Amino acid sequence: MKQLPILFALSCMSLIPTTLSSQVDESQTGAWYMYFWNTTFGESNFGLQGDIQYRNWDLGGDLEQLLLRGGLTYQPNNSSIKFTLGYGNITTGEFGDGTATVAESRIYQEALLPQKVGSRFYLTHRFRFEQRWVEGQDTRTRWRYAIFLNVPFNKSTLEKGAVYLALYNELFINGGRNIGDGRMVEVFDRNRTYGALGYSLADNFRTQLGYMQQTTDNISKGQLQLSLHHSF
Repeated sequence: MKQLPILFALSCMSLIPTTLSSQVDESQTGAWYMYFWNTTFGESNFGLQGDIQYRNWDLGGDLEQLLLRGGLTYQPNNSSIKFTLGYGNITTGEFGDGTATVAESRIYQEALLPQKVGSRFYLTHRFRFEQRWVEGQDTRTRWRYAIFLNVPFNKSTLEKGAVYLALYNELFINGGRNIGDGRMVEVFDRNRTYGALGYSLADNFRTQLGYMQQTTDNISKGQLQLSLHHSF
């Protein structure tokens, strides 16, 4: 009879929705494969942008995340700033041999501010606010700030044939800590630090190969990244 309270407590706990909780091997290098694109509607101020990202816990096969994202952009006259209203659909897989996944829908608002420093330092500031609907959790929000730096070596711009250094750092801050059913998250969500070499295949098409260290509130893991960047 003394075991009944314990069994009852365990049964109740099994009914609480949880996110994927497999123990992640922080020493295992992961891989992200990404395609970023953007376009404008002729000579108008409006356009579209988006990205497809396939992320693995290892170098291939163990799904970490599939992210599909796109949005409507607006750039005011005589201004370099670009605003985006977009939507993302995300499927996150558990680490290891398991096949469980968590689904997420996300709406985001973004401001992109490019800046040139000197003759060949290309900075971009990105401010993003997200509203997130993660399976098994209450509605969440998150603030993100990223700073990007591209430095071409053999040319003064990122035109065709340019070889360049690509760096960025991005900070994620949760808009609230309570995610439902008494569960809490930290205010700090994660930080990403990245370095890569890039090559401009055309004036509007670039590729980058680099390494990113992602630190969350409970793990820190390295990721190889291969990305394509396309404007048309």
